[in-house]
Amino acid sequence: MRLFIVLLFLTNSYAGDIKQEMLGLYQNKKYAKVCTMGFDNFKEYRRDEEFVSLYAISCLNSDYIDRLSVPIASLKFSKEARANAAYFSVILMQKKLLYHSLVDGYELSKLKLPTTDYILSKVFDLYTKLGKHKKRTFYLFEDPDDKGLSYKLYLTKDYKISKMVIEEFRGTVLLKRHIYW
Repeated sequence: MRLFIVLLFLTNSYAGDIKQEMLGLYQNKKYAKVCTMGFDNFKEYRRDEEFVSLYAISCLNSDYIDRLSVPIASLKFSKEARANAAYFSVILMQKKLLYHSLVDGYELSKLKLPTTDYILSKVFDLYTKLGKHKKRTFYLFEDPDDKGLSYKLYLTKDYKISKMVIEEFRGTVLLKRHIYW
């Protein structure tokens, strides 16, 4: 019995250390590292909604959107967790639909979906407002809330798969490039 209590304590201390390390990395904007740590330790901590939420938001901030599907399914035990799951679900769906439209010509303009403040959601909304249109090499959009901010949406192709790219510009200065597949 005593061994079980010691092992339980060590496990909880380890979990706290992982969460603390992940939180510290998150605060230092090391989102990809936190996402990878969450992915690597998910099985052990899948019922810890703080851990899962930190893992998921880090994946979102590092543009590893496809990694959101597992946390989405796990975030269900509290009101906050369900709200996070809904937020991540909207973004994942918008990514899949926008990619489907760019690659396959799927018509999006008739869809009415919830939205978020995440860049992919903004570009998705701007793209759907184009309505039915001829396929373009790239799309340029001005942020409706910040006239100095613009987005360029296009596909790149490598030998296996097309990738969707969103570039954020402030004037002519590239702020960030988001790559999704």
